[in-house]
Amino acid sequence: MSINDPISTAGKHPVFKQGFCPRVTIGMPIFNCEKTLGMAIRSILNQTYTNWELLLMEDGSSDRTMELARSFVDPRISVFADGAHKGIAARLREAVEMSGGEYFARMDGDDISYPQRLERQIGYLEQHPGVDLLGCSMLIFNADGSALGIRLAPDSHERICRHPWAGFHIGHPTWMGRTEWFRAHQYDAKAIGAEDQVLLLRSFSTSRFAGLPDILCGYREDRLVLRKILRSRYTFAIAVFREFFERGDYFTALGGVLQQCVKALTDALAIATGLNYRILRHRAASYQQPELQQWEKIRAQLLDKNDLRRLDNESRTEFTAA
Repeated sequence: MSINDPISTAGKHPVFKQGFCPRVTIGMPIFNCEKTLGMAIRSILNQTYTNWELLLMEDGSSDRTMELARSFVDPRISVFADGAHKGIAARLREAVEMSGGEYFARMDGDDISYPQRLERQIGYLEQHPGVDLLGCSMLIFNADGSALGIRLAPDSHERICRHPWAGFHIGHPTWMGRTEWFRAHQYDAKAIGAEDQVLLLRSFSTSRFAGLPDILCGYREDRLVLRKILRSRYTFAIAVFREFFERGDYFTALGGVLQQCVKALTDALAIATGLNYRILRHRAASYQQPELQQWEKIRAQLLDKNDLRRLDNESRTEFTAA
């Protein structure tokens, strides 16, 4: 099975047939991210920990995302596509099913993993066998790469789950956990826009979460989209109501729904009044100069404005040869 084979062969891992057994699998759903995917993939190629596999789950893009994904030739990278648009949760379920690693890590096609991310997270999970899922702090940046602030990850399960009805402050693109945990607690494909929060809500009482204080991930967040926000708030509100109603905690069930409604209203007002960036900055703590310098150095090492130009040159070469 080549890296360009369709996803219909799920469960038959291509790399295992070559005798390679990765320690960690990175699942990356990709959709219309031709302008950012190159940097995201290079951030994995630049990891200090090298025993990994990257599963690029193409989700029916209409731009050159697939073409760019296939342009990276590395036996640890596999590209899967079936032409359909299923959403992040469905693609992550497929990636977990295909995973050959003991650990499973998350990432998006417009985010950046710092060079020591995999090494640090694997080291922590090895030293803390009771932890199922681990996050880390992240630097928030906008479309042009400018830093907006940092989002610190709570270090303990108790802090992460202090107010489960209000959400869990552990960034989805920073997740790394035990593959067996992801298989036991699968993503809900119907939880559109809140697949991470719904998963944590369903599993927090029987699992153990943790977070690293170090910034190991760059997270792109350049604007607020009201439709996506409202859908996410609605999805999580319904999940909170069902979870706590089934537990007989009716007060928390109703309170959680009310809180999500208030947050949705706040976001709507911010967007309507043009305060998008102020809200984004408000949700992130201020960064220090060393953190900014580190980000700019990492970004400079990964930046390659010739990704799409290279594809154009390859296309012209193939046309000439034909």
